Amino acid sequence: MKKQKGFTLIELLIVVAIIGIIAAIAIPSLPRARVSANESATIGDIRTVISAQAAYQSANGGWYASDPLCLSVPTGGTCIPNYPTNGPTFLDPNITAQNAKSGYSRSFQAGPSVAVNSAISGSASTSSYAYLAQPVTSGQSGVRGFGGDASGILCFTSNGVYPTATNGALTLSSCTVLQ
Repeated sequence: MKKQKGFTLIELLIVVAIIGIIAAIAIPSLPRARVSANESATIGDIRTVISAQAAYQSANGGWYASDPLCLSVPTGGTCIPNYPTNGPTFLDPNITAQNAKSGYSRSFQAGPSVAVNSAISGSASTSSYAYLAQPVTSGQSGVRGFGGDASGILCFTSNGVYPTATNGALTLSSCTVLQ
């Protein structure tokens, strides 16, 4: 009689048990990894908005966009006068739309309107802005709230709410500055 090659039932059960133990160790850390990924993506988006506003300011006579849509479509009549229609945009429309993204709801707060020279700057101009984000479901999609403003500072709140912003500027006493 020939001996058959293969695994015994005991060997297969041991492999299944080992896989089960590894899964039991790994699964509890998946929600933490998702929260961390959502927070990292949100921080990246806020930094992108700060950079886009800096570039927009350079092209708009020293003023920031008071309407976030001007960052993705700068050729509008109220955005940057005489901006070429084939010129580059400053920000992806997915970010300017302020829809929930990466488990965070987004909010844009413009500073006070400014009197501008219409030949140089668009009427949708401001001297400051704040871009804010908070978790859609606190504790599940994210833990901290985030904000960035024209100063280039990015900060967070540990309770998951928007940092306080007044006239398009973060109130730094309401949040902790990210380094």
